[in-house]
Amino acid sequence: MKRFFTLLFLAVFFLTGSVFAEETVMINFSDLIDDYQGQNKATLMDFSTVAGTRYTEEEKAAMQTSLLVPNWEVELTSSAQTVVNNSLSYVLGVPVQNDVNNFATAGDQVMGIRVHFPEGSFNAYAMVKPPFAIPAYATSTVEDDPVRGEQFTGYGVVKNVGVLKSVKVRVYGMNFPMGLGLVFRDSNENTQSIFLSYLDFDGWRELEWQNPNYITEIRNRELRNDPLYPRSQPSLTLDSIYVYRDAMQEGGDFISYIKDISVIYDQAVLDVLNSDIDHESTWSILADREEARRNAELKRLGNVQVLRYLESQKMHSDEQVAEPAAE
Repeated sequence: MKRFFTLLFLAVFFLTGSVFAEETVMINFSDLIDDYQGQNKATLMDFSTVAGTRYTEEEKAAMQTSLLVPNWEVELTSSAQTVVNNSLSYVLGVPVQNDVNNFATAGDQVMGIRVHFPEGSFNAYAMVKPPFAIPAYATSTVEDDPVRGEQFTGYGVVKNVGVLKSVKVRVYGMNFPMGLGLVFRDSNENTQSIFLSYLDFDGWRELEWQNPNYITEIRNRELRNDPLYPRSQPSLTLDSIYVYRDAMQEGGDFISYIKDISVIYDQAVLDVLNSDIDHESTWSILADREEARRNAELKRLGNVQVLRYLESQKMHSDEQVAEPAAE
C-alpha cells in the first residue's frame, strides 16, 4: 500500500508539469536585424494584399513590415502626447561595443529606447509596441521560404505555457528612476501587466519578476483533469514593453537598452504524452481560429500600412525642389 501511494504521488508530480518547468527566450532583439530587403526575414508580414490592384509591385513592396527593431513604436499616454514628445520618442537597433559576461557579445544588436517624457509633474507611461500585434500562429510571407506554422515562436511567442513562474529581462540602466514592465497576451486575448523594477542603476542587469502565486508544493496545488484538444495549446505573446515615470521624477529624455526577454513556466501539456491521433490535421480548429484572427489583423494593419505609404508619397522631398527658371 505504501508503495502504491508513493507511485501515485510521483505520477501526480510528473503530470502537473512542475518537473518540466522550462526557461525559454521569448524574444531576443539581436535576432531582429535587417536581413531581407530592409526588413527582418523571419518575421516579415505582407500587408499589400489589402491595398487594391492599382499599386505597382514596387509600391506594394513598401507595404511590407516586420519585427525589425527600428519598426517598433513608442506610444505615450494621451496626457503626455505633444508634437515634441512624440517626435523625440522612438526605438533604434544599437550594436554592443564590448563583450559583457552573460549579457551581450560585441556586435550584438540591442533595442535602444528613447522616450521624451513631459516636463510637468504628472504620471506618464510610454508603451513600446511592435509594428503589429504579434500573432501566436502565422505562416511565412516570403516567397522563397517554406511555409512555417511556427513562424513567430521565439520571436515574441512561447507555446504550451501553463503556469508562469518568472520573467527575466536583460536591460542596461543609466540611473534613470523610471520603472520597467511588460504586458503579455494569452491565447484567449487576455492581457497581463507585470512590473519588473526601477532602472536606477548603471550598466547591465537582469531584472526578474517572480510569480507570487506560483505554488511549488504539489500537495497544495489544485489538481484538475482538463479537456485536451483544442484547449491544450495555450500560448503567451509579448504585447508591449512599458516605461513608467512617476510625477515626482524629472521629465525630459529617458534612454535604456534591452537585450532579450525570457520566461520560466510549467508546460501546459507534457511533450512526452504523444497522442495516437493528429487532432489538428483532422479538425483544424486551432488553425481556423488563428486564420480568422490573422485576417482581421491583416486587414486592420494593412489599411494603416497603405495610409502610411500614401502619406509618405505626399511628403515634401528636397529632391522635388526644382531649379529656378533662368531669366
